[in-house]
Amino acid sequence: MASQASLLLLKQLKDLCKNPVDGFSAGLVDETNIFEWSVTIIGPPDTLYDGGFFNAIMSFPSNYPNSPPSVKFTSEIWHPNVYPDGRVCISILHPPGDDPNGYELASERWTPVHTVESIVLSIISMLSSPNDESPANVEAAKEWRDRREEFKKKVSRCVRKSQEML
Repeated sequence: MASQASLLLLKQLKDLCKNPVDGFSAGLVDETNIFEWSVTIIGPPDTLYDGGFFNAIMSFPSNYPNSPPSVKFTSEIWHPNVYPDGRVCISILHPPGDDPNGYELASERWTPVHTVESIVLSIISMLSSPNDESPANVEAAKEWRDRREEFKKKVSRCVRKSQEML
């Protein structure tokens, strides 16, 4: 019997196929596994990431939507809110409830109303405006704040690399 999570993910996949959203494309990594999606995010216009095509894997837990998926870029990306290994760090992907470190309000963290679409749109927004207050990549955050030209060069290199992978 199909789980509630797999039925919900199937519905979201069908919705995205019927009504594609500007800025990204999404589909299954493997047709037999509804819990692992491949996402390509197009670098948002008028940002440093403009023109890039960044691939990521979105992995959903079996108790989705009660728990958030994890998102990990497989394309090289330089950003304060992306760990060096590619994992995305944004509030809505953090488990629901109070933040044990006190940085985020419970209202900023995961809630079951989020969809694949709202998650990816949040990541696109993150690319447009990095949060260097609680960085996942401390070195990228320091560069973003103190050495903006070096930061831009690294991002530009990532954009070029992503275009070559097409």
